[in-house]
Amino acid sequence: MARNPRSAGPNGLPSKDAILDFIKSAAEGKSQVKQLGKREIARAFSVKGGDRVALKQLLAEMTEEGLLSGNRKSFKQPGTLPPVAVLEIMARDAEGELVAEAAGGEVGDDGRGERVLVLPWRGARKAEPALGEGDRILARLTRLKEADAAGYRYEAEPIKRLPKEKRRQLGIFRARAPVSGSRGGGVIDPVDRKEMKEWPIAPGDEGKARDGDLVRFDLARTGGRYGVPQARVVETLGNPQDQRKISLIAVHAHGLPDEFPPAVLAEVEKLREATPAGRTDLRGLPLVTVDPADARDHDDAVHAAPDTDRANKGGWIIHIAIADVAHYVAPGTRLDREARLRGNSVYFPDRVVPMLPERISNDLCSLREHEERPCLAVRLVIDRHGNKKGQTLLRGIMRSAAKLAYEEAQAAIDGKPTPKCKPLLDTALKPLWGAYAALAQARDRREPLDLDLPERKVLLNKEGRVERVVVPQRLAAHRLIEEFMIQANVAVAEILEARRAPVIYRVHDAPSKEKIVSLREFLDSLDLKLPSAGSLRAGDFNKLLRAAKALPVADLVNEVVLRSQSQAVYAAENIGHFGLHLGRYAHFTSPIRRYADLIVHRSLIRALGLGAGGLTDTEAGELKDIAQHISDAERRAMSAERETTDRLIAGYLAERVGAEFGARISGATRVGLFVRLDDTGADGFVPAATLNDYYRHDETAHALVGDRTGDVYRLGDTVRVRLVEAVPSAGALRFEMLSPGTPGGGKRTGTSGGRRRFMRRRGGGR
Repeated sequence: MARNPRSAGPNGLPSKDAILDFIKSAAEGKSQVKQLGKREIARAFSVKGGDRVALKQLLAEMTEEGLLSGNRKSFKQPGTLPPVAVLEIMARDAEGELVAEAAGGEVGDDGRGERVLVLPWRGARKAEPALGEGDRILARLTRLKEADAAGYRYEAEPIKRLPKEKRRQLGIFRARAPVSGSRGGGVIDPVDRKEMKEWPIAPGDEGKARDGDLVRFDLARTGGRYGVPQARVVETLGNPQDQRKISLIAVHAHGLPDEFPPAVLAEVEKLREATPAGRTDLRGLPLVTVDPADARDHDDAVHAAPDTDRANKGGWIIHIAIADVAHYVAPGTRLDREARLRGNSVYFPDRVVPMLPERISNDLCSLREHEERPCLAVRLVIDRHGNKKGQTLLRGIMRSAAKLAYEEAQAAIDGKPTPKCKPLLDTALKPLWGAYAALAQARDRREPLDLDLPERKVLLNKEGRVERVVVPQRLAAHRLIEEFMIQANVAVAEILEARRAPVIYRVHDAPSKEKIVSLREFLDSLDLKLPSAGSLRAGDFNKLLRAAKALPVADLVNEVVLRSQSQAVYAAENIGHFGLHLGRYAHFTSPIRRYADLIVHRSLIRALGLGAGGLTDTEAGELKDIAQHISDAERRAMSAERETTDRLIAGYLAERVGAEFGARISGATRVGLFVRLDDTGADGFVPAATLNDYYRHDETAHALVGDRTGDVYRLGDTVRVRLVEAVPSAGALRFEMLSPGTPGGGKRTGTSGGRRRFMRRRGGGR
């Protein structure tokens, strides 16, 4: 750009107005210059040689006068944002659009953080996973000529996703008690067990936070590079205890969208109930829902009856009916975009963050007792040995005959029916158990992975605090429904493959070679074997688990086998499901709470010509990206659920510091031992530095071995521990080890050959 003589200032430099016009044109996208520092300004106005020193002084003068802000590498007009900036996505507006702020603390004219409307990915990056709250992006900003209807002055086009900023963190604000008339300030308690430290808050930096509030805060060093980090509250997010929602911490830590935008809710209110027109009438079948006693939504119902075909003597006809969510959630709508963003529902002990608004999940698509509901139903024909002879997919209308709890259905079969169950025994319940007996034969022949890992359930009182932790009994009713759902999922995958239709599979890869090598080394110390020839099957692990039941370390073997397995994910390409020992498998049975199932429903509707709501060409082309996004959302949900349970139990145990507990070692690392309490399942940590010897980590044996004593603490050992510290906000528990290690690393199977191998590996003969 040649210098305009009319814009010249003193000493042949550009005038201040010319510099401001140039910076403004760049901010409005009229210039190709993206970085606006002294070098770019000098080049634009052909300032060379010694004049550059004068330009530097002119820019410094303009900064002092408030005409510019920034530094010599990047200038901009005050109250404006640079053309390219790092943004942090803070929230979503009433329309469900993402809103961001400049991560560097840039401010608008009104002195507050400038809110920027974030546009969707464009061009080649359109296939990127959807952005969400808490994401950081490098974005190209465009300043609008005037604020739009929602008040935004800037639009941001994402360039790339950045790692999340570690310096911007979450914590619980603890107000400082007034001393000598002083007011304000306090400390930030951690919510991340990996960052177990308090951050000081100076008076005036607490913002609007009150004691106990969850806050977002920034860190800055006082006194230069080596000063003490000081925290400053950026945003107050609410008080988890006041709201009886300890899950609030996990919601914000993981960026879970927990409120539906008004535009989405308005769209939902316009939905109308489905009619029987064009649907298969299933209202005459006594379908029943069988769910946990506290379930709020019911998206699957089942029915079985003996097959009257003489060619299939002893066989069964099974119906698995699933709520027709695709009838209400049409592709491309605001509701659909919101469901896709969430990926799945997230279940906390104190609340649910649903994938779909309550009017859908608890009303229109909930298979309520005695109410008509639209459904997609799989009709299976099996023989008396559980072998499948035929399958059909129907789009129907149904009416649930009864809403039953697992315990209620089981009690009826066991001879203690409730008044509700008595009339259903012969027409619904006994046929279901008969069909399940046949399916169980086929399942046993298939040999899916059968790990014995009881799940604990946290029960809360009216105040939202932990009342007790229980291990729900695993009933035949649970296994029945589980097997029926598996069969439905297999059927739809086969139906879609036969039609060459798009599928999002639920896949589970075989364990990696590295994990198998490590597992075999561990099993060798217990005299347990895995087959060495050929590829492993799930049944091979089952034989191992059955052999381990005779040992005192059965729980340990279950845990280590679980850790050797790959993680199940969603994928557009099929590799089968190793754990279930199935060649093809797709999630179909929970479209209220999983977006993957909704996509499968749409593909079935399109492939079979079942009416409106089918998969679009656009969606079919995006299956790989959708699968990746919902796999990520699933991992996010699992982390959030686990962390919330940890925080609740840590709060429950906080009043028992100093108490002793029975526990089992659940992990061994270089820095210490993880332990899991017997009664609550709470996880905690025993630092290696607190043990009575210098312990080295034996990774193969999942153990710590004492240098002086040779004593061993090993994964699966039963121990006694004392609670030393509890930090409920972080879900962290620290324990002191009371039990001695196994003397000399002795092997617990009691076989001399195994003991010698165990001792040689640890140098135990010295």
